[in-house]
Amino acid sequence: MNCLCCFLYLSQIIVMETPITKLFNIKYPIIQAGMIWCSGWELASAVSNAGGLGILGAGSMYPDVLKEQIRKCKKATNKPFGVNLPLLYPDIEAHMKTIVEEGVTIVFTSAGNPATWTNYLKSNGITVVHVIANTKFALKAQDAGVDAIVAEGFEAGGHNGREETTTLVLVPIIKNAVSIPVIAAGGIGTGAQMAACMALGADGVQVGSRFVATPESSGHVNFKNLVITSAEGDTKLSLKNLTPVRLLKNQFAQEIQRAEAEGASPEILVQMLGKGRAKKGMFEGNLEDGELEIGQVSSLIKQIMPAADIVKELMRDCQMTISRLNILNGEK
Repeated sequence: MNCLCCFLYLSQIIVMETPITKLFNIKYPIIQAGMIWCSGWELASAVSNAGGLGILGAGSMYPDVLKEQIRKCKKATNKPFGVNLPLLYPDIEAHMKTIVEEGVTIVFTSAGNPATWTNYLKSNGITVVHVIANTKFALKAQDAGVDAIVAEGFEAGGHNGREETTTLVLVPIIKNAVSIPVIAAGGIGTGAQMAACMALGADGVQVGSRFVATPESSGHVNFKNLVITSAEGDTKLSLKNLTPVRLLKNQFAQEIQRAEAEGASPEILVQMLGKGRAKKGMFEGNLEDGELEIGQVSSLIKQIMPAADIVKELMRDCQMTISRLNILNGEK
């Protein structure tokens, strides 16, 4: 059978088998990104129940909050789900303890050296995935023993790579560089984009921005409504002298961009950023003074949809895209 993946038709449901679905024991190779302030237990459980892999975004949670979120997610789904944890989190030891004690089986790490915690997690029976934006860190993650890699392109929302390599370029580079499964991320919000990533060699996709605009997302409704009305060019990679982050245009983002254009030092940028800026924007709904992290694909998002409907739509349109290409290639 000469096709990108093996499709098994069960009534009206399509099962796509890839190394990622086997690794996580999920139906579809769709991972919901662990986004700060937007991915709590409601969203994670909804995506997992729909056949994807839901992820709790632990980077914006205190240890007691993470424990509560894990327990609520377990009650809401009997399907696999994971936790995303930035390795630069200030109280990471407490989070790691919570993850192990609560029996989490899948952890996505980012923003730090995977060698620091991968052995600890794997020794506790946890599947580990690390997020990278270049070949150097992909190889470091593989050497550290992670089970899979997320190759996140320049289009992605939130914190991003300094190289500004697009997903279209990054995915095949990383796929050729490593021998473990690769998950594509950055700029993926439609089934056609998912199919394109699979054609580039990805074993699955990670979707973030699309799941922000869901009823289950813990993001503020003001933020969700701004996302679905955003246009092409409304996001920009900022704070490159600190940690690059893609932001939706607002008063705060424009102030940062002006300061960077005038040569502001990292110390001045840190002062401007202050504390709780992302919470103020994405969770509390302050659309002018808050930090609004979202990807370029936001310009394609036009409505707030239930997470389960998004998973179904992604799979349906991915299959339709592959079928259309097969027809163009003369296959029936």
